Amino acid sequence: MALFHVISNFQYDFVLQLLPVDTGNTMDEVAAAAAFHSVGRRVAPRPDKVVRVRRQGAGQFYARKAKLGETDIKPMETLEFIFCDE
Repeated sequence: MALFHVISNFQYDFVLQLLPVDTGNTMDEVAAAAAFHSVGRRVAPRPDKVVRVRRQGAGQFYARKAKLGETDIKPMETLEFIFCDE
């Protein structure tokens, strides 16, 4: 496991943020880390939704249990964090 930085582009947030995560984190854990810096600050909470992760501009989300280190995501890549239904 190693420190890994991505850029967070969180839905409804106007700020892009540098997000330190770990290669051993699942996409749900990466989403939670991004939400910590946006939700309740500049983004209204949506407790009825889950936050999904996808590469900026991509149509497909990463599997929620996929580990960051096992994906094709590169350091400093911009990821979108989107509210979705379960």
